[in-house]
Amino acid sequence: MSETWLDRNRTAIFAALVLVTVAGATLFYLRQPSREPIELLPAEPTATQLPSPTPEPTFTPAPIRIYITGAVSNSDVYLLPFGSIIKDAVEAAGGFTPAADPERINQALELRDQQQIHIPRRGEEDPLPPIHGGRSDSEEVRGNEGSSASGARVNLNTATLEQLDALPGIGPAIGQRVIDYRETAGGFTSVEEITQVSGIGDSTFAKIKGLITVEAD
Repeated sequence: MSETWLDRNRTAIFAALVLVTVAGATLFYLRQPSREPIELLPAEPTATQLPSPTPEPTFTPAPIRIYITGAVSNSDVYLLPFGSIIKDAVEAAGGFTPAADPERINQALELRDQQQIHIPRRGEEDPLPPIHGGRSDSEEVRGNEGSSASGARVNLNTATLEQLDALPGIGPAIGQRVIDYRETAGGFTSVEEITQVSGIGDSTFAKIKGLITVEAD
């Protein structure tokens, strides 16, 4: 049986097909657009969410109980906010009566819990101290230097720090200086001698001279 041309050239034809296929694939690859290399970036660290600080609890002062009597519309016990003054207590009690003598008290004086406030009437002789209980019954609360009896004045030779603190313009720091001076000097010999204490000038002395006295210890 005679061999055909295809049989004789089978190998060459196969090799030619392979070359054509490789050439086509190469040409196809070269025609593809170039691609930018993909860059893998490390993940950025995320900020750790810190817990918000717990706010510190705030202290709310308790209200104060005040008993107000005298020349007010409604004498009674009233619950007032911490830091209230005599004027606030008078308003809570319905205000002054027509018989009241408000100039005999210091309406700006701050109140403390469980105090009694007495509002004097015009012409009332020897009224109760405007404030007693809870705070020193100093003559500061009268607000009228000439209205106090000498026996009710603050004795500089025996006064406590609380009594001195209650005097107008004194306060705890100057009150302690008064006590220190008294102990160093062996006592006061006159009310004018208090001006020797640091922090007490003529203006302060004018406020308290009718509220203080000097008696033997």
